[in-house]
Amino acid sequence: MVPMLDRKELSDIYFMIRMDCPEIFYSVRFSYKYYEESSFVEMIPEYLFKADKIREHRQAMKSRIEKLARQAKDLDEKGKEVFIHDYLVQNVKYDKLKKEYSHEIIGALGNGVAVCEGIAKSVKALCDALNIWCIVVIAEANPDNGIKYRHAWNIVKINGKFYHLDATFDNNITKDEMVRYDYFNLSDKQIFRDHEPLVWKAVECTDSDNFYYKEKKVSWTTVEEVRKRAAQAVKKNKPMLFHWRGGYLTKEVLKELIEVITEEAKNKDKNALVSVNWPQAVLKVRFEKDVVKEVEMEDALISVEE
Repeated sequence: MVPMLDRKELSDIYFMIRMDCPEIFYSVRFSYKYYEESSFVEMIPEYLFKADKIREHRQAMKSRIEKLARQAKDLDEKGKEVFIHDYLVQNVKYDKLKKEYSHEIIGALGNGVAVCEGIAKSVKALCDALNIWCIVVIAEANPDNGIKYRHAWNIVKINGKFYHLDATFDNNITKDEMVRYDYFNLSDKQIFRDHEPLVWKAVECTDSDNFYYKEKKVSWTTVEEVRKRAAQAVKKNKPMLFHWRGGYLTKEVLKELIEVITEEAKNKDKNALVSVNWPQAVLKVRFEKDVVKEVEMEDALISVEE
């Protein structure tokens, strides 16, 4: 029973409960009833499965989460966060068919397919199991900019500070064995370069010092540093991934970076294929003998219907 509210407010409450309690994956809708003169409403959940299947699936999800959590229980907070992120990036496929269960943890952790909501809920479930503070946040749609649906990701608290973590966006731009961390521990300023405003207000994320690439010392500030690292990478015949922190990544700056990378590649009789995540100023470079397209713009955004 809840106080008498309109349908929109009741829907918001039900939605928020399911965001905060991802273990409630077996109910995605509700009906309600009330009596005249009553000041309360009875909310009646509608279930995706029959009672025996709910028990079976709940036990399976509980066991799955516990098994994964055991693998990371001895790590520090940052290590646990990396473990959760990497597992979902490497083991979940984005579900373009948008099956109903793909919005829930049973999609991501049970079937290996999910949309952003299911991935964000799975991050929350695993963080809960590993005692990491975490919430699911939802961004508005923006049809005028081609964003038809809301998008879900997480805010986590690591070593006393709050950060945005969008495993869905990293999942989308991870094309091979090189896991991407373009959206790992971002501040508000960083995340909202390519994310819409939140539907409901959340805690502020003001720290940018623990952005993954900056912490791993692959966040460079000079063209000469990029040249040096490109020479090393092409010599070892390894791909190169880095974040540009030497001011805004303008077209002119990008052109200069590509020029020095291309020069170093040609010194070893190779061509450079550069993939650019422009909003987050992250570049990935592969060195190959034959390249059809030298520059590729990456789009991490996948709008997902609720």
